[in-house]
Amino acid sequence: MKKFFEDIKKDIKFKSAGPGKKLTEDTSSKPEASQAAHGAHRKAPTKAPTKDAQMAGAAALARIEQQHRPKLQTSQDAIRNQVKRELEAEAAAIAASQKNTDIEGSGVPQKDPSCFSVSGVFFICPLTGKTLTKTEREMHIKEAILMRFSEDALEASIMMIHTFNKDKEKVKAAIDIISKYIENICKNPTEEKYRKIKLSNKVFQEKVSVIEGSREYLQAVGFESTALPVDGEDRTEEYLVLPLQETDALEQIKVHLERLQKGEPVRAKLDRQPQVFRPSQHATHFELPPDFYNLTAEELKKEMQLKNEIVERNAMLRTKAMREKDEQRERRKYNYALLRVRLPDGSILQGTFLAWEKVAALYQFVRDSLENGWQPFELVAPGGLKLKDDESVLNECNLAPAALLTFTWDAAVLADIAAAGGKTAALLKAALLENIKTMS
Repeated sequence: MKKFFEDIKKDIKFKSAGPGKKLTEDTSSKPEASQAAHGAHRKAPTKAPTKDAQMAGAAALARIEQQHRPKLQTSQDAIRNQVKRELEAEAAAIAASQKNTDIEGSGVPQKDPSCFSVSGVFFICPLTGKTLTKTEREMHIKEAILMRFSEDALEASIMMIHTFNKDKEKVKAAIDIISKYIENICKNPTEEKYRKIKLSNKVFQEKVSVIEGSREYLQAVGFESTALPVDGEDRTEEYLVLPLQETDALEQIKVHLERLQKGEPVRAKLDRQPQVFRPSQHATHFELPPDFYNLTAEELKKEMQLKNEIVERNAMLRTKAMREKDEQRERRKYNYALLRVRLPDGSILQGTFLAWEKVAALYQFVRDSLENGWQPFELVAPGGLKLKDDESVLNECNLAPAALLTFTWDAAVLADIAAAGGKTAALLKAALLENIKTMS
């Protein structure tokens, strides 16, 4: 019996000790937490919130939801954000590509940039005049077009359609449909059905809305985004609606349409980087930067290994067809051509060209550099071939990736000048001679 009562006392003492604890727990703050918990259990149950409190809570919740609700964007806001995302993605892709190129080119001997005949290939943005590298030009032009919206939304939207979309056939198809919209309106200006474009329309969705800048153009000519009720249903649908136009306004819309139809992509212009050198025996020596080649770093490395094979191949007897095939393959390697023209006084004029530009562009470059550009002249390629000022391609004339040409005045005109007692003035313009350099 004594043992029975001792067991009961132990059991009561155990239960009054509070909740159990793990041996690994820190017990320093537990008693307070335990007491607080017991105190909480002893409190009276919480009352339900009053009606006013419920209303206040609902209002607060509504405000929070409103703060987190995305802001409704205008069409220009949407396109700016979209292009911003595209530009960021392109920048990331370019950075990754450059990183891979660095890895691939680690086995290719690197040259000191100062030893190159030209520092690189550069372009000029026609909208801003800024000089750009090859990797910068596309993103810069997109940004410049978007900035144009604040000045001339119509012009910017036309640039956008022709520049942002690479598939020319799809662009043409979209312009044809937009032209049909506008032509129908001009023929039937009072017919409401022609002045409404249903955005969910299959043709609009598949042919027009997929072209960046198409909606911006329609809004620039006067179409307004409008929600119209759906017949027989308790909902609305988005349309682009052109308000009723006066005759003069319709004529102006026709002019805007013609601008769209004649629009061209905005392209960065190649910077010729004109440079004049003093007479030099090193004029035929060219050191071109990697930008001039249509090859990756790994391909450049292989190109160096193939030089021995070329020597062996030249020693073999080959047919004309085999030689022409090799020459075509060789020409495709080059994107650009660095051309030098030796003038009668020995000075050398240098400029950068696209490998597929016409010989006429070379003649124009030289003509623009002369003090007397009206005076006829001829350019002679290596091997004594006289180049004609025509549509022949530089690459097909074996002028890529680099060549030294000889400048000669037209003999008949020069004789007439001499007979008249005249003298040939300074060859090149003073602005070019101010920056004349010595060829290293």
